Amino acid sequence: MELPDGLTITGEIGERDREVLTPAALDLIVTLHRELGARRLELLEARQRRREDLASGGTLDFLPETAHVRADDSWKVAPPAPGLVDRRVEITGPTDRKMTVNALNSGAKAWLADQEDANTPRWDAVVGGQLNLLDAIERRIDFTNEAGKSYALKPDDELATIIVRPRGWHLNEKHVLVDGQETSGSLVDFALYVATAGLRQIAKGLGPYFYLPKMESHLEARLWNDAFVIAQDALGIPRGTIRATVLIETIPAAFEMEEILYELREHSSGLNAGRWDYLFSVVKNFRTRGHEFLLPDRNQITMTVPFMRAYTELLVATCHKRGAHAIGGMAAFIPSKDEEANANAYAKVRADKAREAGDGFDGSWVAHPGMVATCKEVFTEVLGERPNQIERTREDVQVTAADLLAVDKTPGTVTEAGLRNNISVGIQYLHAWLGGLGAVAIFGLMEDAATAEISRSQVWQWLHNEVTLADTGATVTRELVDRIVAEEVAKLPGDAGDYDVARSTFMEVAVADEYVDFLTTAAYERMA
Repeated sequence: MELPDGLTITGEIGERDREVLTPAALDLIVTLHRELGARRLELLEARQRRREDLASGGTLDFLPETAHVRADDSWKVAPPAPGLVDRRVEITGPTDRKMTVNALNSGAKAWLADQEDANTPRWDAVVGGQLNLLDAIERRIDFTNEAGKSYALKPDDELATIIVRPRGWHLNEKHVLVDGQETSGSLVDFALYVATAGLRQIAKGLGPYFYLPKMESHLEARLWNDAFVIAQDALGIPRGTIRATVLIETIPAAFEMEEILYELREHSSGLNAGRWDYLFSVVKNFRTRGHEFLLPDRNQITMTVPFMRAYTELLVATCHKRGAHAIGGMAAFIPSKDEEANANAYAKVRADKAREAGDGFDGSWVAHPGMVATCKEVFTEVLGERPNQIERTREDVQVTAADLLAVDKTPGTVTEAGLRNNISVGIQYLHAWLGGLGAVAIFGLMEDAATAEISRSQVWQWLHNEVTLADTGATVTRELVDRIVAEEVAKLPGDAGDYDVARSTFMEVAVADEYVDFLTTAAYERMA
């Protein structure tokens, strides 16, 4: 296989991998790395400087230098692209073969084909996921599993629109090097899709559509916009063909929503409220600031607590002011064989989606095909035949910086049950992730990297702030965490030794003196 000058692939190249590792895709990776790689690293350094400032007592506010962008009412984002007009229910999931068929057939309007939080960056998954997307678009993905169950795509007009989520800016791709440097996982995922399956989507009347994760500033959005322009020019497709929805899942980004839309305006498809990563970001950025930013048990934090309410209200108002879609958060509940648990899960999903639809969101996410109908039904009760409610501008919303930072107004307690849940979820998830699974059903919820991040971050925050547990009166200490880790691992199926790597990785990111920004970067080092 002939590679462009300066490019090295250290991962094994399978028989079919050349279908996505095409000359155009590989040339694009090289171009993007050389033109944007240094800026990416500078922006990651800027993130770190901001975290250091917050740790030393700084705060967040709306940017004075971009006030003119927020004050200018004349600009709008591009009109919705084909296949992205009606987004009342979207399903998320990894790009394995089974999920690809089930998600596209689910009845959802769109599928977030996840190369990030619900995926693992093993080389076979990075390339294999792209092959599955290509096969789906070319309608050659039908298959029968080992148990004899067949999976086949419905007609094209009944399939969900594919929206790919590449990895975040912070993740490298260690199997692809340009000029001896590891490349950006974001740009590798983007280039492999846009230059192969994405071009097929254009031929079908749609386009290469993306969800952009974990951004922390409008300058990071500008970097993505430049990547889109470079790719469109290189591939000979019109500017604006690529569209992107940005996940607002970090607290710094919540203060730059309008600027993010502005930077991407000819490529923008709106914003999404990524709730679990948002909570993770709050803990990460303010973890050393004492009880003012202390969060209770994860399952006690609802979307109606003041700081989360402010974030989602501002997101809807910002999007609709600029003609963009506002997409709600993920319902992590999955159907259960337990009738009582099932009824409770569906009731919670219905209430959550009813609140979002009532607030003005244009659609929302679910993590399981069994929840699609409920979400669609709730949004249809509000939308009727309208494809969205972008015209509802929510001029009544007035959110201040203090509202977004009002973490101390969150009711709830920290309990041993919550500590145990976080530890068990974190270890179980890492065990699955290191084994190649990025979306895992644990305790009736579909857990992904975002929920694992909030779980381990809360353990770190509670430990380093010497929190007292409300149900036992014990203080969270290293000794207590060690004991609970041993007890929770003992409850898991299989031999305790099977969890040694996951356990050690969890401890590295949950209790160490120095906080690790992302558990996935630590875990990636342990992955071949």
